[in-house]
Amino acid sequence: MHKIIQPDGWKPAKGYANGVLAEGRQLYVGGQIGWNGEQKFTSHDFIGQMEQALRNIVDVVKAAGGKVEHIVRLTWYVTGKKEYMARQREVGEAYRRVMGRHFPAMTMVVVTALVEDEALVEIEATAVLPNG
Repeated sequence: MHKIIQPDGWKPAKGYANGVLAEGRQLYVGGQIGWNGEQKFTSHDFIGQMEQALRNIVDVVKAAGGKVEHIVRLTWYVTGKKEYMARQREVGEAYRRVMGRHFPAMTMVVVTALVEDEALVEIEATAVLPNG
């Protein structure tokens, strides 16, 4: 179980939560990139890689017995801020296809490169699964 924390008087967060208070078993998901389980890229496009990285995170959370709603934090590393900003509508659509309307605490960092040369985005996650 988790609760979104929004300080009194603050404007609502846009597309993320300012804070998430959670209790349970913690799962830390290492950075996931836009390749599939065979470590092959099926997309060389930012949106396709972003969606695959999110699917990879959900797969790891499910393998631990969790659900999308147990994800409490996402940290995004992107190589192309301009492309991300220019494609906000598509980003939102792809995000909702995987995550629904679940918006955990999120941070985005722009980087010059990722370890895998073909990767355009890497996302790491924290999930808190119910005790039991």
